[in-house]
Amino acid sequence: MTSAGTPDPPTDDSPAVRVIVVTYFPGEHLDSFLDTLADATTRPYDVVCADNGSTDGSIERAAGRREVRLLPTGANLGYGAAANVGARGAGEAWLLIANPDVTWAKGSLDELLDAAGRWPHAGALGPAILTPQGDLYPSARSFPSLSRGIGHALLGWCWSGNPWTRAYRRESGVPVEGPTGWLSGSCLLVRRTAFEAVGGFDTRYFMYFEDLDLCRRLAASGWQSVFVPGAVVEHVGGHVARAPKHSKAMLLAHHRSAYRYLAGQYAGPRWALVRAVLAAGLAGRFVASLLLRRVREGAAPNRDASVLGAARDQRP
Repeated sequence: MTSAGTPDPPTDDSPAVRVIVVTYFPGEHLDSFLDTLADATTRPYDVVCADNGSTDGSIERAAGRREVRLLPTGANLGYGAAANVGARGAGEAWLLIANPDVTWAKGSLDELLDAAGRWPHAGALGPAILTPQGDLYPSARSFPSLSRGIGHALLGWCWSGNPWTRAYRRESGVPVEGPTGWLSGSCLLVRRTAFEAVGGFDTRYFMYFEDLDLCRRLAASGWQSVFVPGAVVEHVGGHVARAPKHSKAMLLAHHRSAYRYLAGQYAGPRWALVRAVLAAGLAGRFVASLLLRRVREGAAPNRDASVLGAARDQRP
């Protein structure tokens, strides 16, 4: 390892990156993920499917591929805990942690890895993420302050262009490669040594906010989170959460995780009243999200993919 903390490059016959896919009934999404991943990089890689109990046949089908290893977690552990299982024993310099409903643009993983060379203090790097409708998802965001968080939660669902949501989601101007607050965990390249140094994902988060919490702890340890808009993936998003039998549980997990994160930022007796207000507000929003689809779906993306052409010219 170099004095700057950058891992030594792997040998030619060892994987440069371990791809960890957290799966739970992924269906045909996993096939698309693996098919497009093959064109996303020219570097060697292996794939670990950290599976939380799928019985739809998709995992066994994927395990028939030479580069894929199936790793059952033994239960539905949630996203971050399963990703931690997939990272155990890794010797690769980089871990790519992703949802199975991601598809890769040609060369996109190579672009992320190239960017890692441009940012030696990056602990995490994230690509531009497109929705199936061609919108640019706000995957690189500022850390939420109390005012931004409240404004976004109260107004984002009905006025996605409000100043608190726009500031939080950093939606102004052309996306530029460089440090940000936090990155979406739906597709995240992390430096293995940094990931291990902070203890990986906090397993208290079953779903949601585990990526925000990870980037916060990386930042506290001196690592940057770097947005790389020159790398592009598409993410369907919520293929499990939208299923009727899971939707209420996922909504509850989202609001519980939001409270866990914010309460952790405002700990101690002097913030007790703030935590009580947050708990009441999030409980009310949870009830509203069960009743109103617009609240449930949150703030819609405000930018389309046309800005990415200009973003590719913004490399440092």
